[in-house]
Amino acid sequence: MSDPYPALQSYTAPQEILDEHAELADEEDAPDAFDDKARSKQVAARQSDYHLRRFNRQEGQGEGEDESYEDRMRRINLQKEEERVRRFKEQLEKDKAQDDQMMVDDKTPPREIAAGDTPPRATAEDTPPRDLAGGDTPPRDVKKRRWDVDEVKEEPGTTKRRSRWDQTPAEVPEKKRSRWDQTPAASTSTSAVAPTPSATGVMMVEDKRYRRMIDEELDSLLPGADEGYAVVAVPDDYKPGPSVRKMVPATAETGFMMQDESDAARARAAAGGMQGSTEQTEIEGIGTLQFLKPEDTQYFAKVLGEGGGEEDDAAYTVEELKERKIMRLLLKIKNGTPPVRKTALRQITDRAREFGAGPLFDKILPLLMERTLEDQERHLLVKVIDRILYKLDDLVRPYVHKILVVIEPLLIDEDYYARVEGREIISNLAKAAGLAHMISTMRPDIDHVDEYVRNTTARAFSVVASALGIPALLPFLRAVCRSKKSWQARHTGIRIIQQIAIMMGCAILPHLRNLVDAIADGLQDEQQKVRTMTALALAALAESAAPYGIESFDNVLKPLWLGIRQHRGKTLAAFLKAIGYIIPLMDPEYAGYYVRECMPILIREFQTSDEEMRRIVLQVIKQCASTEGVTPTYIKEEVLPEFFKAFWVRRMALDKRNYKQLVDTTVELANKAGVSEIVSRVCNDLKDESEPFRKMVMETVTKVVANVGAADIDERLEVLLIDGIIFAFQEQTLEDTVMLDGFATVVNALGGRVKPYLPQIVSMILWRLTNKSAKVRMLAADLTTRLAPIIKSCGEDMLLSKLGVVIFEQLGEEYPDALGR
Repeated sequence: MSDPYPALQSYTAPQEILDEHAELADEEDAPDAFDDKARSKQVAARQSDYHLRRFNRQEGQGEGEDESYEDRMRRINLQKEEERVRRFKEQLEKDKAQDDQMMVDDKTPPREIAAGDTPPRATAEDTPPRDLAGGDTPPRDVKKRRWDVDEVKEEPGTTKRRSRWDQTPAEVPEKKRSRWDQTPAASTSTSAVAPTPSATGVMMVEDKRYRRMIDEELDSLLPGADEGYAVVAVPDDYKPGPSVRKMVPATAETGFMMQDESDAARARAAAGGMQGSTEQTEIEGIGTLQFLKPEDTQYFAKVLGEGGGEEDDAAYTVEELKERKIMRLLLKIKNGTPPVRKTALRQITDRAREFGAGPLFDKILPLLMERTLEDQERHLLVKVIDRILYKLDDLVRPYVHKILVVIEPLLIDEDYYARVEGREIISNLAKAAGLAHMISTMRPDIDHVDEYVRNTTARAFSVVASALGIPALLPFLRAVCRSKKSWQARHTGIRIIQQIAIMMGCAILPHLRNLVDAIADGLQDEQQKVRTMTALALAALAESAAPYGIESFDNVLKPLWLGIRQHRGKTLAAFLKAIGYIIPLMDPEYAGYYVRECMPILIREFQTSDEEMRRIVLQVIKQCASTEGVTPTYIKEEVLPEFFKAFWVRRMALDKRNYKQLVDTTVELANKAGVSEIVSRVCNDLKDESEPFRKMVMETVTKVVANVGAADIDERLEVLLIDGIIFAFQEQTLEDTVMLDGFATVVNALGGRVKPYLPQIVSMILWRLTNKSAKVRMLAADLTTRLAPIIKSCGEDMLLSKLGVVIFEQLGEEYPDALGR
């Protein structure tokens, strides 16, 4: 019998093999590879501990329609006090543990014990006899920890634990053998090749193991009333499980098939992924679903159990009917096929105001806080919230905080598209609820005890500012940044302005002076974290406003200047970053003065071991070198010697961020000081034994020559440069085009000056075109393509003819990639 809902074709290991691997893993305590693959698809499984702190946020009792601002502030203050007490207790326990450890490690007795009575002298009874039996061995003396502490006597019955190496090996029970260790038996199949499922046309039938037995079958198996037995009535409190039909292939099929894109989703089920089963699943009252996770039964129990169908809805109240309808629609959206999902999404959107905000969010938000949530499920549920916000409009006000608790973590998610979705939800929520309600709802979280909550709240406020306008939020921000109540509030207010600058970019220019004035006092705050955040916020504002707006920073220049002479560590790095972004905004004469004043501090920090500080110093050096007020002579004499000594080392080439920042800074210095000053210092490193370092040097030379040209390179430097480039090209093993691009760029920049070196270059290419390595031949062919125009322009037609002959002979190349080159 054919089923109206045939399952998609899926080929995986038989269930008995999967069960056997599970048993072996339990016996050997081995990790489950299938479980690891399934967990990798979950959002929470790949997040850091900081991101997982979102599960620590509790909505709190009484939070909703009836909770006033006063009640919310009282609840937040109570949480602060509880957190303070908890930290105090943890500190006490930590101090006590340290004191106990010091007492244990200290060999000298405390003063009060040492001043006591002298321990009694040993008696004759305590002395062991001199002569012992032949087989007896006197026990080893155990060294006392304290000289004044009595030794604990061992009981006669106790024996000392023996080492495992002293024991006689016991019988090891025979270990269960895996079927993979056994010799394969001969196949009993009569045909040479088993028919593939696609060739036979798989028919889906209902699995007998899951089929419900009818009364006639039960009567034939169990004793009846004539034998003294009776059928017990079903209890009133009995709640059956979900009515699930399992569909399996009609016949067992063997063979292997490469999966295509249509089978990719089905293959996830073999790893225990989002699909709980490879079999088609049909839910009574809902229809056919793509998959059904075990966690879904927790949230959708009312529509998955017995009586969950639509024909049983007559026995429920109106509110219960709404709840069941919402659950059915959410289950279709989350687990249904694309057509079913599209229809359910349209229905829940059109009937949003009929359902009401409370029933909708009470079912959607717990699903988003589930720890086993996967990317696709999160995307679909966020889309549901986005759609219903348009329909509910101001009805969402009582549930703003509950929505923010769930959506704010998206703003710091590692996935760019998740961050965009979070911004869109909060933007629509702010437009629906209004500025006043958003401020009153989010105000208690500004000085929350948890830094994670303050961080996400600041980012949410920046989204609100971009949606409703900066002028509407400015009075509130000014008050928060100057708050005397707690430094956490000031810190969060300044972070809000930083996030506004990062998000809105040059759109902050009309409000730049007001934003700078709001956070200016933070540079002299008593809390170091506030000063650091203020400097970072000023850097973000200056970066967004470039190249305009220097007048707005007049009142913060002096505090910044004093700060770089007073601070160290991360605070100094933040102040240097702010100055680095403000200097390019200045007029040339002022920029030159400020660069000369701050350069000694930057040169001093060249020697720091903090990687973040080194990257900031490189960024500031790059910005200072790009200003018009800095002269080439100053760069050559004051900056370059210490710069190359501190930064041009092999270790910088191993970190990707350091690599990129160092190359960009060096190129900017070359634009100011000239190409010969830079190339003469790095060309010898083209022969360095470290290939990542050679690659970094080649990339720098390529960009410098491409930007500035090769006119400044003298004859001696020209010889060293060509020699180093040939060596670096021949010694490369990494599969990238840095060496190839560098070779072609330098040769083309030199133009006719490269003619004396062409015979050497061409001979090197000819030798590599006949190399036994296909990769070497490919690179040689690519280099020939790049150098052919310059060889022609130099009039070396003979060399070009030789290359043509060799390349013609290589048309029988066996490797397609090399032949294509």
